[in-house]
Amino acid sequence: MSNTLPPKERLKIPRQPMPEQEPHERRHNFLEVNQGLTVLGATTEALRCLECAKPQCSDGCPVHVKIREFVQLVTAGEFLKAAAKIREDNVLPAITGRVCPQETQCEGCCILGKKQEPLAIGYLERFVADYEREHGQLGLPERQPPTGKKVAIVGSGPAGLSAAGDLIRAGHDVTVFEALHELGGVLIYGIPEFRLPKEIVRHEIEVLRQMGIRFETNVVIGKTVTIDELMNDEGFDAVLVATGAGLPKFLGVPGENLPGVYSANEFLTRVNLMHANDPTYDEPVFDCRGRDVAVIGGGNTAMDAVRTALRLGARKAYLVYRRTEKEMPARAEELKHAKQEGVELICLANPVAFREDEKGNLCAIRLQRMELGEPDASGRASPRPIPGSEFDLPVAMAVVALGTSANPLVQASTPDLGTDRRGYIAADPTSLCTSKRGVFAAGDIVTGSATVILAMAAGRRAAASILRYLEDGQWPVVLPA
Repeated sequence: MSNTLPPKERLKIPRQPMPEQEPHERRHNFLEVNQGLTVLGATTEALRCLECAKPQCSDGCPVHVKIREFVQLVTAGEFLKAAAKIREDNVLPAITGRVCPQETQCEGCCILGKKQEPLAIGYLERFVADYEREHGQLGLPERQPPTGKKVAIVGSGPAGLSAAGDLIRAGHDVTVFEALHELGGVLIYGIPEFRLPKEIVRHEIEVLRQMGIRFETNVVIGKTVTIDELMNDEGFDAVLVATGAGLPKFLGVPGENLPGVYSANEFLTRVNLMHANDPTYDEPVFDCRGRDVAVIGGGNTAMDAVRTALRLGARKAYLVYRRTEKEMPARAEELKHAKQEGVELICLANPVAFREDEKGNLCAIRLQRMELGEPDASGRASPRPIPGSEFDLPVAMAVVALGTSANPLVQASTPDLGTDRRGYIAADPTSLCTSKRGVFAAGDIVTGSATVILAMAAGRRAAASILRYLEDGQWPVVLPA
């Protein structure tokens, strides 16, 4: 199965480009921007792999996908087996193949990247997952015999789904509880259709359902049922809290409550779950057609929001960021796509107030110019205001995309569940045990906002601890070094 092409010949093969919608077309629709590799493109790209004896790419992957092995299967044309190989470690390959920051993780560690472009691991991962779905066949990993143990997972986002995949394969009975009417957490409500089509998320969840996982929607843990009731009344042997960090952060400046000012969470949820991108539905967001819109922030969520505003018909879409473009934490591909589509960047500026018109609606953002000082805790230069530099940016809608904090519902309804000073659930960084016996926590509800793949990695760590706890009953769990 190994690649028989000599290494020197492999180095001559250029990285295969990702086909994309043209910018002037895609800025007016919600169809996926990246179109996916062809069979020829995928097999050609796979031939570039140098098949390292110690593949650093797998070390760079937070969930440690066996990249060399799955790429070898792609080279051999065994696409379904390649999908099954990925699913041994990653139960959401069609999703991570689209939204993972591969450039700083697996591809960032690829030895090819030292002298040329790294292997397009994300493109190949997406290809095999899409091939599997489009051909109506599944490459499912094996499942161990039933153990009789029951595990409840609170939240159907990436951390919860990743943990569920590992636990069901180990033979445990797994039920995932979701507060909303649709499964997927941030994957379904937080990432726009043009970057992650919802049919992809639904399919990946259906794969998990076919593996044996049960899902219950419209169950608000802390209201519908408590953690104690799950354990004492419903017989769950362990509970994993993976609710994410869904409470939006705001600027705390005058005018932030004006009509037309949204948090990114609310804006994207209204678009994704309330069909703001479909003109046949009642308008669930402020009508920005032919008007100017500004998004405040520089991360991936800010990029998602500003590109969504364009697609909703904004005349101009501004991205306001208090540092320079160089410091933006968003993926390079997302920034590139945004600029191609016509997003205008206003860097080194920060809102100090939102201004209203005579009818009480947002009409402008008062911005203040910034300059960069010494690095802060994030390692980036800290922005500081320039006195007397304020100016107005006329806009009809603004979206604040400054990150999120912990929703307190589960913590408030579970008195013996410890939290940190920020309100996140306190969990051991290695085992993810909480202060409550049998209860684990993983993902953004522990760390604060992070990437999809880091949440999935935390879910896998929690699953490993749950497996050990269900095996020997020791608390707190101590994982082997």
